[in-house]
Amino acid sequence: MVNRHPIATALRALRQTLWGPDGPPGRPLLARWPRLARPAAPVGLLAVLGVFWITLTVESDWGLPPPIAVLFAAMTVAPLLALPRRPLLAWRLTVLALLICTFNAPAGLPGPWTPPLALGSVAVVAVVLARVDRPVLAWVVAITTVPVLTLVHAENRAAVLALLGALAIVGDLIRRNRLSRRALAAQTELSEREQERRAVLEERTRIARELHDVVAHHMSLIAVQAETAPYRLTDVPAPAAAEFAAIAGSARDALTDMRRLLGVLRSEATGPPTAPQPDLGDLGAMVDTARRAGLPVTLDVDPPVDGRVPAPVGLAAYRIVQEGLANAARHAAGAAVRVTVRAHRSGLGVRVENSPADARPTADGGPGHGLTGMRERATSLGGTFTAGPLPDGGYAVAAELPYQAESGDA
Repeated sequence: MVNRHPIATALRALRQTLWGPDGPPGRPLLARWPRLARPAAPVGLLAVLGVFWITLTVESDWGLPPPIAVLFAAMTVAPLLALPRRPLLAWRLTVLALLICTFNAPAGLPGPWTPPLALGSVAVVAVVLARVDRPVLAWVVAITTVPVLTLVHAENRAAVLALLGALAIVGDLIRRNRLSRRALAAQTELSEREQERRAVLEERTRIARELHDVVAHHMSLIAVQAETAPYRLTDVPAPAAAEFAAIAGSARDALTDMRRLLGVLRSEATGPPTAPQPDLGDLGAMVDTARRAGLPVTLDVDPPVDGRVPAPVGLAAYRIVQEGLANAARHAAGAAVRVTVRAHRSGLGVRVENSPADARPTADGGPGHGLTGMRERATSLGGTFTAGPLPDGGYAVAAELPYQAESGDA
């Protein structure tokens, strides 16, 4: 039984070669040099006009009538005009020109074509063979050999066929290399997105663990106070004592559920914390540590009048300042850093900014996700976060942390 799949593939490739549309456009030749791309169009147009004039002159010297010479010159430059965007169309025009422009060539030339047509045909075939896939490449080579075998002189035929074979091999290698680089770039982009997604999930898990510790502390206080309230008060009615006991029981149940949740969030490599979570009052110690490490930091803190900051807000402010100082030390070595914390009626404003760097950024093994973590901390409290360069060349991150999330927030 005949396997029709290769035959069907070959027929589809033949249709694509003879009258099918060109494939998706490849990367422009001058994409790596954008400064050269702008003058490329007028320079290319002048080159095509030059080829047209040279061909017209050669055809006239060969004794062709002016209308035929103009026609042959136009058929010589037409493939060059179509080549940048329609390589297959340019190749079809080239084959047509090779079959038609064959009159009155003087003896001594390897073929019946003018030098501009011969060189232009080589350029067109080379570009096409580097753009098409293998089935179409095979048909392009096979069809191009028709004018070579029928019109090229016998003593030069082997050399021209060898040149065509070399162009086919090199073109296929170029196409495969381009496809490999494109696949590698796509895989690299996918890996970067996956790393970013993983970093976001890890940071959210870390924030959830820290918030668990803060909330668990408050739930423990609620349970203890509810249990001891009947003993600290006199003449507590029985219904009120039962209500206190119910509050204490609910708090204990909530603590049990939160411990189960923490078991899911905390990985095997992450043990329980051995120190209380930091808050706004620990900023001074952290800044002193940064100064001893050589980072010029100025701290300006304006806490609330009553000194009360919700524990999650204080923890988020501490972590944002900590990451901001780390980013400044990593990416703006030698720059002066200013940390500003301002309390207002409904929340806390945190800002970390640095002056322009005096030295090149230090290598840290790859891009980090510090901004992602800071944004996650701010948005988890219903706040906002912004980051970006300053007009003087420095950089600033700022967060607004509300004391109480909006009612629509989860």
